[in-house]
Amino acid sequence: MTQTHRSGPQLRRAVLSSYLGSVIEYYDFLLYATASALVFNKVFFSNLDPLVGTVASFGTLATGYIARPLGGIIFGHFGDRIGRKKMLVLSMSIMGVGSTLIGLLPTYAQIGVWAPILLVLLRVVQGIAIGGEWGGAVLMSAEHATSRRGLWASFTNAGAPSGLVLSSLVLAASASFTGEAAFLAWGWRIPFLLSVVLLGVGLFVRLRVAETPVFEDAARMKPASPPLMDVLRHHPRNLVLSIGVGFAAFAVQGTLTTFVISYAVQAGFPRPTVLNALTLSSVVAIFGIIGFSALSDRVGRRPVVLAGAAATGLFAFLLFPMIDSGAVLLLTLAVVIGQGVLHPAMYGPLAALYAELFSTRSRYTGASLGYQIAGIGAGIAPVVFASVLAGGGGSVTVAIILAACCLLTIVCTVSLRETSSDDLADDPGITASDAVTR
Repeated sequence: MTQTHRSGPQLRRAVLSSYLGSVIEYYDFLLYATASALVFNKVFFSNLDPLVGTVASFGTLATGYIARPLGGIIFGHFGDRIGRKKMLVLSMSIMGVGSTLIGLLPTYAQIGVWAPILLVLLRVVQGIAIGGEWGGAVLMSAEHATSRRGLWASFTNAGAPSGLVLSSLVLAASASFTGEAAFLAWGWRIPFLLSVVLLGVGLFVRLRVAETPVFEDAARMKPASPPLMDVLRHHPRNLVLSIGVGFAAFAVQGTLTTFVISYAVQAGFPRPTVLNALTLSSVVAIFGIIGFSALSDRVGRRPVVLAGAAATGLFAFLLFPMIDSGAVLLLTLAVVIGQGVLHPAMYGPLAALYAELFSTRSRYTGASLGYQIAGIGAGIAPVVFASVLAGGGGSVTVAIILAACCLLTIVCTVSLRETSSDDLADDPGITASDAVTR
């Protein structure tokens, strides 16, 4: 296959676009996660018992994650057929508009049951948009890169903690500026309404990036079948294993960025203290994701992910005792080590790894579907763990479940072959047997 020249400026634009786009998308998506732990149980589920309201709030959070695979299929289909760039512009627009509308929603006290219903509908819209965003953003960087693909693709994943930092800072600033009562009344809306400003910035950058040369070369050939059918027919094992590889990373992400916030506040820590720990851990995670992804270019994707999953599984049994200690230092260390150091080892290399598991004309669909189905783990983990506590279970049970998720990731990662040296332009047409360790 004759490959179009990939210029340095276009690679830099693609990486910047993917990073900024991911920051904006995850600002919107994770802002909801933080708000669901701190605000929505009081604003949209005020008629429920506080603990039941927290479970219901996390339930609306989960709907966004459940909708993500649908977004991956829809955007992946058209991204594989008409191009990555067009779908990325559309996904960003949908996310920005959906988040702005959440900021305008009436409360339960104002319109009753319609408030949580509309909240869930907008969360589904967010989930569909983010489901289409990640795959395209990763491919824009990975398919423009000629070397160090793990490093360049990782900037999309680094956008997740960056977006969390931004959303946490804006939410904390709003809470500080308005005060407790006013924050619950209207101050929480400010971060959501700012989404429309971020949308304008993101679209300006994204519209300046050219389509990937790998896709342009492949687009000259007529596709043999719909992308989803190609994935299911030619890459079924890669798809299944990719879900297992990423599941623990997402379960841990949902635990550390959402469930732990609620858990620590209920354990007696002031809300600002918990948010500060989360913000610090997210800053560390930005560098952790980029660093571990760069390392995966040198030693391979599998060793880095395996080390991260094993260490995280063991750390799960230390996480909650450190929080239960009541010490601010131990709380901060627990969140920083988990979110900033161990989780990035599992999560960072996934950007390049998912892109390497599928051929060009179905890569957007395959990578998005595997990643987004695995991403359901981040949505259901807070619901499951809140339900465990509500049912009388303890934090040890939560730790055991997290460790089991890490074991699943270890098994699936061992079952994959190493892909870091693959050329994305070769399109070898990986078959089911290719996914097994050779």
